[in-house]
Amino acid sequence: MSEKLIRLVRIINLIQSSPGIKSKELADRCETTERTIYRDLEILSAARIPIMSDGYGKGNRFVGNFSLYPLDWTEEEAVAFGMMPKILDPVNHLVPPDFYTAYEKVMATHQKEKKDLEDVLQKMVSIIQMGTPSFQEEHSNFLSPVIHAILHSQTIEVVYHTQSRDVTTKRLLDPYYLIPRDHRFYLIAYCHEKKGFRTFRLSRFLEVKQTEETFTKQDFNLKEYFQHTWSIIQGTDKIHFKVIFSSNVARYIKEEELFVTPKLTEKKDGSLLFEVTLNHDREFLQWIMQYGMDAEIMEPIEYREKMKQMLADWLKKYQ
Repeated sequence: MSEKLIRLVRIINLIQSSPGIKSKELADRCETTERTIYRDLEILSAARIPIMSDGYGKGNRFVGNFSLYPLDWTEEEAVAFGMMPKILDPVNHLVPPDFYTAYEKVMATHQKEKKDLEDVLQKMVSIIQMGTPSFQEEHSNFLSPVIHAILHSQTIEVVYHTQSRDVTTKRLLDPYYLIPRDHRFYLIAYCHEKKGFRTFRLSRFLEVKQTEETFTKQDFNLKEYFQHTWSIIQGTDKIHFKVIFSSNVARYIKEEELFVTPKLTEKKDGSLLFEVTLNHDREFLQWIMQYGMDAEIMEPIEYREKMKQMLADWLKKYQ
């Protein structure tokens, strides 16, 4: 963040916290010159921040009800502000009584913001309905603590069970994104144990505990992370598929929302040529099979043969 941007934001905060503050004091607080402050005020005015000056050498204030709200404190800022009464104890006799009532109001506002956010998260979670794993009789909903951790860049400690290998592990995760896929949620997170980004199925979490640790988000690109990935499973191959979809389903294919970007070519008969390069085949083949006879793999040739064998094996079960 540039020095100028930081100063502009601070000017807005200072005017909101001290209506009528003079440009000279703004300059002193921002450690710059009055001339620079006047230029900054012109920039803010051009950005439609309604600041009114009472005249040269006089104070600055917002017009109407403009304000920066809510406080939107970081955890570090909240802790630092919460320590103020203890810091002021040695000079308590010099502090006006009104300071403490003002302090209580600010802290009350902060607590109200935290509660409002928790209420919003609970409402979000209550309206999101996903599937429940068939092997679990009871399933805890960890959406709320995970969303809270993502919003606050807070490390979580989870107990994770991999059903296919029947392995349970404890991990520290820095959560980044929640991805809904096929009636379940997946969490993209930095795994402290593996020292890299991994994908975790939320329904496999047996416990989720928020820690006191926060993290700074790395330069992580979700699109690059899922490059050539059809849904969630990531592989190492580069398979270029060509599939013809009949005119019966072509319009539905165009409406599919995908991580990858396929090349679509419309044919004169209304059919659609679908081309995509993927690093894993299983989920893609399962997706194609839902369209039955309206989908035909053209390339790679070995996948035409693989599909023929799959269909033949399937047919044997009903003979």
